[in-house]
Amino acid sequence: MQTGKIIKALSGFYYVESNNKVYETRARGRFRKTAESPLVGDYVEFQIENVDEGYITAILPRKNSLNRPPVANIDQLLLTASLKSPDFSFYLLDRFIAHSEANDINPVLIVTKNDLNDNDILIEEIKSVYTPMYEVYFTDKDHINDDLKDVFDGKLSVLAGQSGAGKSTLLNTLLPHLDLKTDEISNALNRGKHTTRHVELISIDGGFIADTPGFATIDFLNIDKYNIKFCFIDFNQYSCKFRECLHIKEPKCGVKAAVESGELAQSRYDSYVKIYNEIDHRKERY
Repeated sequence: MQTGKIIKALSGFYYVESNNKVYETRARGRFRKTAESPLVGDYVEFQIENVDEGYITAILPRKNSLNRPPVANIDQLLLTASLKSPDFSFYLLDRFIAHSEANDINPVLIVTKNDLNDNDILIEEIKSVYTPMYEVYFTDKDHINDDLKDVFDGKLSVLAGQSGAGKSTLLNTLLPHLDLKTDEISNALNRGKHTTRHVELISIDGGFIADTPGFATIDFLNIDKYNIKFCFIDFNQYSCKFRECLHIKEPKCGVKAAVESGELAQSRYDSYVKIYNEIDHRKERY
């Protein structure tokens, strides 16, 4: 029995890397009975039946996983948000950040299309809001921040972010040999398009990145309104009168006081309230 990491999944085959060698494997039938499915990024036990072929017998415990793209044991989400075309949205970025925190994945913020910038005030506001908490990088289609390459070492990364923000373009710039298919943004829908057929982990600067344009839409089906506040980590430094304060209607709320005093960004609080209400209304419907 050997252990290894799934680095590619395609047409029912799982390619497992172990001791610098890749084995083509299938999953044992037992996984159909348990409704388990191996994912790229999984650490697995497998047995060899032929020289380079074998069967996965067990999936080792995961620290996290996503359904879209289907990847497990992710260390960081590279969250892309464009300055222009489409316009930067604090709310959309905050949704992805909250999604990352809810799944115990470290968010790394990448602001794209810096070459289209005509608003230095916006850039300073982005830095002011996010750099106290997260790594933030500014890029354009021709220039990648050299410091960005340092974030991959020893990490498994997945791209995510607003549709049309340049996820595929960023991947193509970081890894030119991928040549991911990209289309121009639809002016009518203000949305990007992408095509991907499978998920594969590609080596990059000492780590791995998923060869996929990532994802552009998320939901909060697996988190309740009482816990979403913990996904806004900048709220944690403020004390409220009530320990269970949800920062919505409660009196003597430290978070609301921080917003009023300017210590906490209004955009962050507005994003929180929108997501809270989304979750609350979802519960009411069902």
